[in-house]
Amino acid sequence: MHIVDFVSGSFAGACGVIVGYPLDTVKVHGFFKGMALPLATVSLTSSVVFGTYRNCLQCMSHARGNVGGPNTKLEIFLSGLAGGVAQISVMSPGDTVKVRLQCQTESKRREANFAKPKYRGPVHCLLTIVKEEGFLGLYRGAVPLMLRDGPSFATYFLTYTVMCEWLTKTTGKKLDWSSVMLAGGVSGMAGWTVGTPMDVIKARLQMDGARETRRYKGFFHCITETARVEGAGVFFKSLGINCLRAFPVNMVVFFTYEVLTGFLKGGAEGVNPPQHGLE
Repeated sequence: MHIVDFVSGSFAGACGVIVGYPLDTVKVHGFFKGMALPLATVSLTSSVVFGTYRNCLQCMSHARGNVGGPNTKLEIFLSGLAGGVAQISVMSPGDTVKVRLQCQTESKRREANFAKPKYRGPVHCLLTIVKEEGFLGLYRGAVPLMLRDGPSFATYFLTYTVMCEWLTKTTGKKLDWSSVMLAGGVSGMAGWTVGTPMDVIKARLQMDGARETRRYKGFFHCITETARVEGAGVFFKSLGINCLRAFPVNMVVFFTYEVLTGFLKGGAEGVNPPQHGLE
């Protein structure tokens, strides 16, 4: 079992949050509002994603008797899919809290002319959701989150590996760190292109009923009602900001992941750009 990938993934995810959180909040409201909990949860979920991905690749290689050899595109796709789905159990509560805090538009001032905010912070928000909506309230939007992150991470890892292989063949040289960062940035954009429609539905379900009566009866009703009222284009409304955020974030994520993985496995001498191959 690859424990190193869980550790590297955790640190890489934390670095990605620091780079991308300001742009993430632009999608909704606020700036650095509600960052503490996402920093912790994204570190954990990123650990689960990278660890699950790498160990699934290893299991598939063992299953077909190709230990240590290159993986197929299907294996990379399925391993990425597994990683994306696996992290939902730890990601959904923190993601719900993050969205609620970001969308909280009331002023925190205590003057009589201003309404007090419903949530005073991440912990209070989490406890309030459990109290008012039950434990499952923390998993509101989990289905679209799964449908977003499963295919998104499958595309993410496949794009990264294919890009690394293509850059190696194109230049005729071993992969360098600038190529790793480029491949990481492009893979992030590709992943969000696939995941943006479900990201819209997820956010709406998570906010539904936060201040007023619930508008949506469920997952499919949210999709049909949103398309009916605002048109199909609304599902890609945030694609631009998602891609703008994804490129620098995933440059940093993959750079951090590859450097730290190499260091933990081989010390200072092991810190070299990875050499990806496909069968």
